[in-house]
Order: sequence, then C-alpha cells, then structure tokens
Amino acid sequence: MSRLRFLFAALAALAMSAASAAGIRLPDYQTVRLDNGATLLLAPRKDVPMVAATVLVRGGSLADPAGKEGTADLLADLLSKGAGGRDALAFAQAVDGAGGSLAFASTGEAIVANAQFLAKDSDLMLSLLADALLRPRMDPAEFDKLRKRAIDGLAAAKDADPRRLIGQYSDAWLFRGHPYGRPDSGDETSLATITLEDLQAFRRQQMGGDRLIIAIAGDFDPARVTAQVRQAFGTWGKAEGALPQVPAKARETGRRVLLVDKPGATQTYFALANVGSYRDDPARAAQDLVQTAFGGRFTSMLNTELRVKSGLTYGARSQIDRPRQPGAVEISSFTKTETTQAAIDLAIATLDRLHREGLDAATLQSARHYIAGQFPPTLETAPQLANAIAWLALYGDGRDYIDGYLDQVAAATPAQVAAARAVFPNGQDLVIVAIGDAAKIRDVMRRYGPLTEMKLSDPRFSP
Repeated sequence: MSRLRFLFAALAALAMSAASAAGIRLPDYQTVRLDNGATLLLAPRKDVPMVAATVLVRGGSLADPAGKEGTADLLADLLSKGAGGRDALAFAQAVDGAGGSLAFASTGEAIVANAQFLAKDSDLMLSLLADALLRPRMDPAEFDKLRKRAIDGLAAAKDADPRRLIGQYSDAWLFRGHPYGRPDSGDETSLATITLEDLQAFRRQQMGGDRLIIAIAGDFDPARVTAQVRQAFGTWGKAEGALPQVPAKARETGRRVLLVDKPGATQTYFALANVGSYRDDPARAAQDLVQTAFGGRFTSMLNTELRVKSGLTYGARSQIDRPRQPGAVEISSFTKTETTQAAIDLAIATLDRLHREGLDAATLQSARHYIAGQFPPTLETAPQLANAIAWLALYGDGRDYIDGYLDQVAAATPAQVAAARAVFPNGQDLVIVAIGDAAKIRDVMRRYGPLTEMKLSDPRFSP
C-alpha cells in the first residue's frame, strides 16, 4: 500500500484541471450508455499513473424488506468475500498483491464499490469488480461470520461509547414509520432474522445492469476501457424488482422526547432534530453558509457556546443531510450527566439566537471563505472525481451541481441567507433524543416535551 499512499499524496496536491476565480470546475468527462442500460463515465487524467473507480448499483438499504433491515449492508460486505474463481482469501490477496484497494458498502440509494489501483493493473480492477458484482460466491460460512460481526458490533458500541449510535436513534425517532427511519445497517433484531437466501433474493430483485453506474478516473485509455467494460458488464441482465419509492415527510411541529436508558452512564449524548433539506434544494448554497456558521466548524456558534465558553462538552455540531427527499437537520453533542440540562438548554438557546439575530456581515464572509477553502480539496484526486460524477449520474444532476456551487456560495445575498435559516427548526419544534442514565436525567428530559423511554439494551433503535 505504500506506493498507493505516496502516489495519492502527490495527486492530492494537484489542483483541478480547470478553475475560475470564484470556484472550481469538473474536468471534462465522457458518458457512454451500454445496451443493457448501464452508464459508464470516463474521466481520463494523466498526472499520476493510477486509476480509480466508483461503482453504484441503484437500490440500496431503502429496498431492504420490512423487518430485515441490514440486508443490503450485509450483501455489500459479502460481495468481496469470494467471487469468480477466488475464495475470500484469494480475492483479498489479489487486491493486496497489486497494492490496490477495493471496498463495498451500501447507502440508502445504492450498493457502492470504490476501487483504487495502479494504472497498469486496471484490467485486474475491472475483473475483480465484475466478479464481485456478477459472480459473487455468496459463501454460507462467510455470511455467518459477517452477520455475527454486525450484531456483535452493535452490542459493543452500546457497551462502550454510544456516541456513534446517537444518529441512528435520532433518525429512527424523527422518521417513525418512514423509510428514512429504518437503520441502513440493521439492528440486532433485524440482523438476526436475515438469511443467505434473503441476500440472494435482494441481489436478484435490486441488482442488474440497468441499475449500474461505473465511473472511472485516472490514467487509462478510454477506448480500451470502454471495450473492457462492455465485455465485462454488458450482458448483465435487468433487476427483477422495482426501485423503492420514498414519500416526503412533513416537518414536525411541537416537541417529543426519547430517553434511551444506559444505567450508570456518566455522560448524556443528545440530538435535537427535525426535517430539513433535500438533494436538489435550490437554497443549498445559502443553507450551507448558515450551517457552517452555526454548527459546521470549530468556531461555529454551537461549538463556541457549548465548548469554548461554557466548557460543557468537548464538541457540539450541526449537520444537514440531503437525500432525495428532505432528510434530517440535527444538532448533536454530549455532556456530563450532571450538566445535561445546562447543555441542552444552551443548545436550544443558541438555536433560538440564530433565528433571532441571524449572521452578521463578518460571520457571513468568514463562512464564505471557509467553504471556498474546504470544498475544492474534496474534488482533487481521481477517487474523489470518480465518486463525484457517479453520484451526479445516480441523482440525475448535471455537472453544474458542482461547477456552479462556489459561485452560488459567493453570490448568496444576505436576504437569501436570512431565509435559509429556516432549514433549522425553531426551539419549540424539536424531536429530541438523549442517551444516558434515566434515573438521573428523567426529570430533566421531561421538561422538554412528552417523554418516551426505552433501554439501550433493547435490540432496536426505536421503542
């Protein structure tokens, strides 16, 4: 892996091939449609002898059968545990032996593969990807190990640091009865019910050439790679099932509170959430300016109040999720058990101050500079470029989604930014989740609205 790290470090230092004073521009790339409906995106660049691929197959965890959440996630993990003529060990050795990397995962919208190889090994990369997607071994023993590891991992997170689980509890509580409330990786109950036959059925129903997007960036010959992709993937048939359809969820009004009991906990982890924005929201740039200033960086309003000034936490942040339909906008932090009320009160007070006072000119300009500095490095390397254009294709967005972004940030007017504050709920319309010692914080949490309780040891993420 040392060769790859060195070369990608060099590549990361290079700027995008075309830029403007106000923003960055994606380099030119070619789109090829295969006869079976697959989309191939080609972005050749010769600066470093490497090639990267992002592969998306539409239909991710949102297509999990009810009660079997985690199916897509387990399937993604299993795809590389033996494929074609290689068992799990031989498959891993083929990747490592070339100094490459190949990883599979699932999101709500897609099964995802990300690969990085030296340019001379691009044939091997495409061969391994084709084997994994079209000819996975689906070995029962490997499936049993993956499922056990997933269940054990959730239990371990609850026993150790539940900080990484607060988002799952928050989404489940906010999106009760909605597809976005289902855990992408499953829970202890759903994972236990999933069988290898469920994964095989999911693969037949939700994976096929008509759902396939392959984006390749780096040092390669477009004509040669196109021919290889046609040969490797062009005969993959259609998925048998329909893509999941997700309705929009209305924003919550009022408050409701979930307390997840972790007896003996010395800290409280909390999230304040509501429904916010979506992928193609025309106010995206202005919302990002608000998000940056309010909770998206170390010097944000939230972190300044909860960490720097008061010392109530080591970190407080906000985030805006933008799936196809409006997703969650969330404030999250943690604090000592005895300061639970002080920390939540201050988080809500800071939220109310955002709506009451807005952002002054200096803060707004600082947020513009911050985004202008942080955004370009996310599109510098071949893997980043392949990933970006693949997701543009999945959502049906044009290149202006990226090309025009920093221009929109620079051009956002104070009035547009003021209106964009509405992406964050006001302090009276919050869905609240706290993980902590219920015996010590129950009365505190009752102050914030109607209270529902569950135990952290419960196998699900919602009561």
